[in-house]
Amino acid sequence: MYTLPSKLKLFAIIFMVVGALGMLAGFLTAPSTTAEVKEMMAAHGDDHGETAAHDTAEGDHNGESASHDTMKEDQKGDHGETVENSEEKHLTHVLHQLQNRPWSALYIASFFFFMIALGTLAFYAIQHAAQAGWSPVLFRVMEGITAYLPWASVIIIILLLLSVFHVNHIFHWMDGDLINPDSPKYDKLIAGKSSWLNPTWFIIRACIYLLGFNLYRYFSRKWTLNQDDAEDNRWFKKNFKLAAGFLVFFIYTESMMSWDWIMSFDPHWFSTLFGWYVFAGMMVCAITVIAMVTIVLKSQGYLEYVNDSHIHDLAKYMFGFSIFWTYLWFSQFMLIWYANIPEEVTYFVTRIEDYNLPFFGMVAMNFLFPVLLLMNSDYKRVNWFVILTGIVILLGHYVDVFNMVMPATVGKSWFIGLPEIGAMLFFFGLFVLVVFTALTKAPLLAKRNPFIKESKHFHY
Repeated sequence: MYTLPSKLKLFAIIFMVVGALGMLAGFLTAPSTTAEVKEMMAAHGDDHGETAAHDTAEGDHNGESASHDTMKEDQKGDHGETVENSEEKHLTHVLHQLQNRPWSALYIASFFFFMIALGTLAFYAIQHAAQAGWSPVLFRVMEGITAYLPWASVIIIILLLLSVFHVNHIFHWMDGDLINPDSPKYDKLIAGKSSWLNPTWFIIRACIYLLGFNLYRYFSRKWTLNQDDAEDNRWFKKNFKLAAGFLVFFIYTESMMSWDWIMSFDPHWFSTLFGWYVFAGMMVCAITVIAMVTIVLKSQGYLEYVNDSHIHDLAKYMFGFSIFWTYLWFSQFMLIWYANIPEEVTYFVTRIEDYNLPFFGMVAMNFLFPVLLLMNSDYKRVNWFVILTGIVILLGHYVDVFNMVMPATVGKSWFIGLPEIGAMLFFFGLFVLVVFTALTKAPLLAKRNPFIKESKHFHY
């Protein structure tokens, strides 16, 4: 049985406390009025508001008639009001962006660790459905990681409910005026999607996704533990059938989940590859964490039957899914960029112009680093090398989720500061605490799995 080191528990709690304080600071320092925004912009030398007002003023000025003095005087009054209204609208827009920032940082971090747990669950189900012979010695590690899924599910559903009840405004399409034909905010395109993108159906779908994921996790874990004490393979066979059914459910709901929880931040844009793109990132993060947790446990004297061949296989999956993710990123980006259809290409234009460093930086972190570090077969067996690569991959995919969310919710007002770092520290601490506590609940070897002997002697 695994025993949770007191130092690890202490460090996890410290991370959570420091992270919570960072998130709280992010919420407290967010401006509440346009006057505060104006002061912040002035302090940072931001003249966007003045520029916007000036541009509007120029437009009004060019439209003035020079024929009558009286008309000029009237238009000067209108001109002044327009300048003032334009500046006020800009300040209000920036205010909403800055208020969205701590919520977006919280959402990104929570989704990032949620997708690690969910990806691990899918990979675990694949092992059962494929009746893989190499991986049973790693089953308890995978089950430990998926123990975070119920926690992550509760947090995600709370955040989604807060959006539905307009406590935050990170999902732009939830503004009821956008689908009201009598409103000046009416958006025909969003109104056309309202049969799918409406708060009630949105939450119902979320509950279906999360209920399905967690039910599979509960029964699969239960039946695997039952198999340890069984005298036949009845529970193993039931798990096989359950895993096959879950994978069908997962491949549909994962795509819909990615549309709802990520792609709908940009409700005017869509990509038919988006579900697969999120899936690839999810899987590479999950396998990376499986490898890292395995190496940590191995270094502490546990998992005696895990050898370099198991680590090598995990590293191969890390390498393979990194290439798969890159293929999907390139396919999505290049086809849209080359076609240059305005309503499609604007998604990438905003990211290249306003998020240039994180946009291209995450491609380097998620493709170049894994290729260069894991191309050599020998390096896949070097534990510290796999850990190093894993850290880069996880940071790169956090930035990937950051790029998918932030441009739509905070626009140009993004920054990596207290809200972002605090949220990551908090969820990292929670993840470590939940996962390593779960590992203490059962023996680290699935001893009655029919393929356990093959897995113990897995070498090549």
